[in-house]
Amino acid sequence: MEGAEKRRISRITEEGCLQLDDEVALERRLRISVNGHEVLRLYCSPVKVRELVVGLFMTEGVIRGNWCAERMTVKHGHDILVDIPAEGEVELEGGTITSGCLGGITFDRSFEDGAVGEGIKIERKSLSGLFAEFQRMSRLYKLTGCIHNAAVSDSKKIITHAEDIGRHNAVDKVIGHCILENIALEDKVMHVSGRLSSEMASKCARWKIPVVVSRAAPTSLAIDIAERSGITMIGFMRSSRFNIYTHPYRII
Repeated sequence: MEGAEKRRISRITEEGCLQLDDEVALERRLRISVNGHEVLRLYCSPVKVRELVVGLFMTEGVIRGNWCAERMTVKHGHDILVDIPAEGEVELEGGTITSGCLGGITFDRSFEDGAVGEGIKIERKSLSGLFAEFQRMSRLYKLTGCIHNAAVSDSKKIITHAEDIGRHNAVDKVIGHCILENIALEDKVMHVSGRLSSEMASKCARWKIPVVVSRAAPTSLAIDIAERSGITMIGFMRSSRFNIYTHPYRII
């Protein structure tokens, strides 16, 4: 399966030791260059790389000026090499290693208080059903046990889904897909598998995504960002039970 490979392991049980092949998640180093000059390295699952780079660079404003995602080159090997032709300047000041796994990085880009509009209202039953569908789509997690997932939906269906070893990468991938396909995010729901930390909330605030939902919990700073920006933040999603931390009026 794409994104995983078989490795020989020893499985220890009460009955003894069993030699077998097990599926493990692929991890690759991604080296991103602009006009041939390397500007950023990170680790990721080697799937939907173009979407990841577009989502990351557009969300974080890494390039100031014009650049074309369609002219981006992606070469898969021991490392994944990406080169972006661009007219603008690279802006990497203020980079911060995030609380996300595998060295996620975010940059100090501001957003307006109350930036997120009303956007969407969604019934509780519909939200629970969409999140259940989102979890069923997590094939690499079921196969390997070490993958994060993200998805974007409207009030009726999942529009795009992505998996990655890094939860921030998974979010960048679904955002990147929406950018490439010209899908507006101001009336959508972001579904994520991991904890809701500040960088996750900031990414959604920058694209004015009105509802963010996770099976896990939010951090205090994530709640502060959601409150300020106007995001409805939901955690501990369990079937028909969940916690709403900010702006509950969108859930009906």
